[in-house]
Amino acid sequence: MRVHHLNCGTMRPLGGRLVDGTGGIFRRAEMVCHCLLIELDAGLVLVETGMGEQAAHRPEEWLGRRFLRLTNPVLDLAETAAHQIEALGYRREDVRDIVLTHLDLDHAGGLADFPHARVHVYAEELDALQGRHTQKERLRYKEPQFRHGPRWESYADTGDSWFGFDAVRELTGLPPEILLIPLAGHTRGHTGVAVDTGSGWLLSAGDSYFHPGVLDLARPHQPIGTAMFEKRVQTLPAARIENQRRMGELVRDHGDEVTVFSAHSSIEFHALAQVVV
Repeated sequence: MRVHHLNCGTMRPLGGRLVDGTGGIFRRAEMVCHCLLIELDAGLVLVETGMGEQAAHRPEEWLGRRFLRLTNPVLDLAETAAHQIEALGYRREDVRDIVLTHLDLDHAGGLADFPHARVHVYAEELDALQGRHTQKERLRYKEPQFRHGPRWESYADTGDSWFGFDAVRELTGLPPEILLIPLAGHTRGHTGVAVDTGSGWLLSAGDSYFHPGVLDLARPHQPIGTAMFEKRVQTLPAARIENQRRMGELVRDHGDEVTVFSAHSSIEFHALAQVVV
């Protein structure tokens, strides 16, 4: 197994350190769409997809005016997962499986670039997309991103414990080193994706938090901008807070075994981007 860290969508919202925690407040903040590309003997696995190629070709339809206005995405085709995979010498058809933390537009936007891949997602999240919970939850997803008819593989049950968290094991067609870790809060069916690299675990925690400071149990902190946004877009507040606390314990007690990172922190991405395991 070989793992690459990819940024599949830079965003530059207003607010500077009020959003990303660095520099002044009058600069544009930097956020990323942190994805993993996993090389297996049987093909490639992509964890998260970023915004996708169509975000550059038809941004208003693909992402919506509100998202464009608030996040100021770069929309560079060279940053898309498909182009980065091809730059590594692979074909996009080599991506056999995609594992998602949830189905928000900046995580699932690249699904259409890999129409033949199996898409692994927690069942609660797929139910939300299909309107089986509430109409409000369904409206957070961008319908054009799913018109190609993804090949869903959904999972409702959990298996053995993973560092004290429930874990979905035995994902269809994937090795046991790749797990779904339910982390409800941001969305009802939000998960983390855990990957055993052979030299330690990675936990792609998606949008279960937005700034690594919240995992510091001794002095939890984050910029006011991300704190406000986190609360505004949450679906299950109590579950979100509890899962952040548990991830803080994971980092405190097992930080030498598990590297935790969120989807949009540029701090975490730049720390890991040069690491290929």
